[in-house]
Amino acid sequence: MTEMRAAFSEIAQGNDTITTDKLGEVMKLCGEDVPPFKLRQLSEEVQKETGGDVDFILFLKLFKNLSVKAVGGEYKKAVDKRVGVEEIGGGSSASAEGTRHSFSSDETVAFTDWINCCLEDDPELKGKYLPIDEESSDGLFKAVKDGVLLCKLINFSVPQTIDERAINKTKLNVYTIHENQTLALNSAMAIGCNIVNIGAEDIIQSKPHLVLGLLWQVIRIGLFAKITIHSCPGLVRLLEDYETLDDLRRLPPEDVLIRWFNYHLEQAGHHRRVKNFSSDISDAENYSVLLKRIAPPELILDEPHLTESDPTKLATLVLENATKMNCRKFVRPKDIVKGNAKLNLAFVCNLFNTHPCLEPVEDLPEIEETREEKTFRNWMNSLGVKPYVHNLYADIEDGIVLFQLFDLVNPGITEWDKVNKPPFKKLNAKMKKIENCNYVVNVAERLKFSMVGIGGTDISDGNTKLIMALLWQTMRVYTMTVLQKCAASETPVTDAQIVDWVNDKLSSSGKTTKISGFKDPDIRSSRSVIDLIDAIKPGVINYSLTASDDGGEEDMIMNAKYAISMARKIGARVYALPEDLVEVKPKMVLTVFACIMACAQMMSK
Repeated sequence: MTEMRAAFSEIAQGNDTITTDKLGEVMKLCGEDVPPFKLRQLSEEVQKETGGDVDFILFLKLFKNLSVKAVGGEYKKAVDKRVGVEEIGGGSSASAEGTRHSFSSDETVAFTDWINCCLEDDPELKGKYLPIDEESSDGLFKAVKDGVLLCKLINFSVPQTIDERAINKTKLNVYTIHENQTLALNSAMAIGCNIVNIGAEDIIQSKPHLVLGLLWQVIRIGLFAKITIHSCPGLVRLLEDYETLDDLRRLPPEDVLIRWFNYHLEQAGHHRRVKNFSSDISDAENYSVLLKRIAPPELILDEPHLTESDPTKLATLVLENATKMNCRKFVRPKDIVKGNAKLNLAFVCNLFNTHPCLEPVEDLPEIEETREEKTFRNWMNSLGVKPYVHNLYADIEDGIVLFQLFDLVNPGITEWDKVNKPPFKKLNAKMKKIENCNYVVNVAERLKFSMVGIGGTDISDGNTKLIMALLWQTMRVYTMTVLQKCAASETPVTDAQIVDWVNDKLSSSGKTTKISGFKDPDIRSSRSVIDLIDAIKPGVINYSLTASDDGGEEDMIMNAKYAISMARKIGARVYALPEDLVEVKPKMVLTVFACIMACAQMMSK
């Protein structure tokens, strides 16, 4: 089982699932060479059942059915007697009758501990919500039911995502709780969480697998936020021969953490290295060496791996050292020994965030992700593209993510049999990626995008300006397509129609604000957005919390933050940022009004 989990984790690269096209690779690592026709049949079945995602538990079941080694039933026994995994009935209205959804009690305990620690100093949570009882089977799920704690956790992971003025905190009822959960889910989407098939009622009804899935996404985003050269200049020390800063930036966070782990093992003179967060750390020896290496000089840590060989006892001693370093989070001894890849990834990431032990490097060029790049990246991830986009340019260079976006805009427009699918062989990887990107240009032209001067090599080589132009067109068409569906219009909605609708809605509701277009300088006060939200849902805006229109920059930012959060609270999936309103960025302003209009159309049905 440990070897199988290690194989799965190696291909999943830190994710919780793999896609069906990766099944053959994992099967081979587990010693099974499954014929291609069987894999194709299996892929079709899984696509119908889960949409193409395969978690470890499902993989075990598939392996049992295909493996000649499983005839004796040993794998079946292992699957059926999973420790630390509970099952519940169908978890959503879309679930087929009899569907069983698994959730991990180990993850429940780990996330509970993390939340207790992160938010313990919040006076509004202390006593009423926190601390959550780690021994309770439903304590965590009850704590997030009204949305207040969930909103606070999102703000901990990505500060100032939600304006707390928008959170309903007192006299909660079924309606205000639903508003909180809507605000939380739309804000989670805005930071890059995939909330497809998760609704406010799912969290209110405490569906464990959905709650844990959402919490993990929020927690992971917060953990990964510091794994950047901008936040930790010392990361440059992890560069290998002939690599550039751009090469390091292109590495997924999981790969950076593996490299960081091995860097310290090497610096400590240890003979072992890690390739995953499961089997390679399950005996706790590598952890013992790592903690000794990164511990602050004033802490005198022992080296338990020199005297203890039993994995469970060694893991216990390792975590005692982690406690001394004030970074014992996410894992218990059994999680280390079992090789729980998700929880060990979180543990290592927290170690990195608290004790990176990398000497900073001076005079590095400015390489921080721009606000616009972050918005596009979060938007793509919120739609559930695979692979998850960590680096905007590196992760779309093979075209796979772009094809998925195109299919969301116009289902079926991508002919997937014309697409070269990863993994690519090293000898022809570049050529295969360029072929894909040439096809990206072809599909974009069929979508009537302006592709003058944009070629496949521009996408493959990461031409910043041209890629941003392509992504904007994709985002715009996607937004307008959603609006068209919500408005039940037979023809695409135009910019002028959105402006007219906004002004009509404001005027009919007795508001004095109006806009002349998406470049209107008056938009910078956010008053028109705030009034529009109140016009759509009268009474939802607390005007006493807003700043005057003639205030300075700080007042305008405060209004914009409130406007964005309130738009999300009424159900608008806004992915623009407050600064976009204050600076009157016409592209992002368009999406704000279009998303609010789409929300209003849905509410009127």
